[in-house]
Amino acid sequence: MSETMRRKPEILAPVGGAEQLKAAVRCGCDAVYFGLPDFNARRNADNFAGDGLEDTIRYCHDSGVKVYVTVNTLVKDDELEAVHRTVDTAARSGADAIIVQDLAVASYAKRCWPDLTMLASTQMAVCNAEGVRKLQEYGFSRVVLARELTLQEIRDIIAETGADCEVFVHGAHCMSVSGNCYMSSMFGGRSGNRGLCAQPCRLDWKIRGRDHALSLKDMCYIPHIQELAEAGVRSLKIEGRMKRPEYVAAAVTACRQALDGGEHDLETLRSVFSRSGFTDGYLTGRRTVDMFGYRTKEDVTAAENVLDDLAAMYKEAPDVKVPVRFYFQALQGRPARLVASSGDEKAFVDGPEPALALKVALDEEQVAKSLYKTGDTRFKVWKIDCSIDPGLFLPASSLNAMRREALEILDRERNRFYVREKQNVPQSKLPVYRSAEEPQLRLRFENAQQIPDVPEEAVVILPVREITSHPELTDRFGSRLWAELPPLVYGSAARDALKRDLQSMPGVVQNAVCSNIGSVQLAQECGLYVHGGFELNVLNSEAAEEYRKMGLDDVTISPELAFSKMRQMKGDLLRGVILYGYLPLMKCRACPGKTERGCGSCTGHAILTDRTGTDFPLICRDKNYSEILNSVPVYVCDRSVPKLDFEELYFTVENAAECRHVLDLYEEKAPADFPRTAGLYFRELL
Repeated sequence: MSETMRRKPEILAPVGGAEQLKAAVRCGCDAVYFGLPDFNARRNADNFAGDGLEDTIRYCHDSGVKVYVTVNTLVKDDELEAVHRTVDTAARSGADAIIVQDLAVASYAKRCWPDLTMLASTQMAVCNAEGVRKLQEYGFSRVVLARELTLQEIRDIIAETGADCEVFVHGAHCMSVSGNCYMSSMFGGRSGNRGLCAQPCRLDWKIRGRDHALSLKDMCYIPHIQELAEAGVRSLKIEGRMKRPEYVAAAVTACRQALDGGEHDLETLRSVFSRSGFTDGYLTGRRTVDMFGYRTKEDVTAAENVLDDLAAMYKEAPDVKVPVRFYFQALQGRPARLVASSGDEKAFVDGPEPALALKVALDEEQVAKSLYKTGDTRFKVWKIDCSIDPGLFLPASSLNAMRREALEILDRERNRFYVREKQNVPQSKLPVYRSAEEPQLRLRFENAQQIPDVPEEAVVILPVREITSHPELTDRFGSRLWAELPPLVYGSAARDALKRDLQSMPGVVQNAVCSNIGSVQLAQECGLYVHGGFELNVLNSEAAEEYRKMGLDDVTISPELAFSKMRQMKGDLLRGVILYGYLPLMKCRACPGKTERGCGSCTGHAILTDRTGTDFPLICRDKNYSEILNSVPVYVCDRSVPKLDFEELYFTVENAAECRHVLDLYEEKAPADFPRTAGLYFRELL
């Protein structure tokens, strides 16, 4: 393992307000992450803003703590100017980095603040080395890996890429893969991708006799922190920006104890917040029903016994100061010299030439007495080294003056990086979007048995495994047959198998639909034309333009975007929209359909029921992950839709006759004769 990978990882703490910040810093974190009022994935936290922001960041830097500002939600075209101002504020205030999901935000930061570090949010669902490489190539310095990975998968990604990777080690588990959850937005217009998740998964869903089937226990990887450090993880991230400061204090303290090789107090941590205990099921690969749990009355009352002690722990602790090391030199015939160092910064100060001592000669004790007087500065002395010729004298006033000057220089040097100048590089003006005269029809199927007679000009999209299993389909559809890559590819074995499948497809299949940044990279490495799926979450013109530059031929606009907003989008990238389909609400690596016997005799299809008695299909994806589909399909074929380059019918659980019926309705622009929803196409997303 390289020397870079051996460095001790940072402890990254969640901060939702001023008290959480104090708890995080005083309990020993190395970095914090928080949001500004808008465009962050916890918009309901207190967050930070106003004139106090620079003071907040200064307080962190004074304590040797880095600051990452979350700008990690999706934005619409009419919000681009506002999100640019948010990035400007973070950059000018001295933030060490921003955490980003939307490529429109990343593009602006690269263009106008090239020295502002960008971290790729876990919302981008990066779960393999290909996704990491693609984002490294784009300009991200660090990738926050998907939470569903095993320890071995994390090891392999870092070994293959050498990347700076961040991993969640404690806190709430989303049931869905981050960035792939549309349940909150489809049910109530509150999008998790935009920081307003209403957490409908925490309600009482039932499946196969189990209740709370979409609620996972909180993760706790603290016992595995040493293993994660050895794997090369650079940042150990704690979830919980909506949690109270006592939780932050307990989590940071436990992580610090574990990272330093000591005993860690998980019992207090469990008492302050848990959902029926903790799980490490993803990291260990034991994705059983033991991963599921919910917040009980006993969990709530347990906190009463520990909150006071935790509050005292951080409130009574002193603020952390920055360690400084001094080297003092006093040689006969030369000016005295003091070197102060902290981290990578150094300050050099020359003083007067020492005189010959008449009475008491200068010694290390006298030097230390002056140098330890750091007072109300941000520094504390860690170590003092001296080189003093015998028989010399230097007054204490000179030593004190050298100390003051050295610390002032060091203070300036430590903050020099945070003084940034905006590069006024204008965004290339995107042209007015011009659609094709007639939209292309694309038909996405789950399997070959679903395919009815289809129009001769229609594109047929099938999963890669269906194409390799049914090579005769190329005789039927020729180059109109496109491959859909799985959006989630976990582990090098699955990745290598997918590559072999892609390389074994008939040569006539040259187009791939990809809904994840890693899948985009895989398809491009295999020489395929890439079409972006809707789960790339494109909501604005600039993000679409970035995907065009990345080599995509076109993209399906996110179904979270209203038609009125789609009509306003600009740019040259071809685009389309899904007009029909039981759309996925979640992708889950911990399958809610499992029982105590695991998969048992499961056929790959099950039904989830919410508290109102409504049924939702659950589909297994080759035991890699499962998808929860909406209870009714989107259907807007009879409505006024934007004129785009293609229109897609997205078939999943239908049989061939049902697919043909929907196709007939589409061609006639007829109303649906089955229960349907218009989704978010005619309402504004919060």
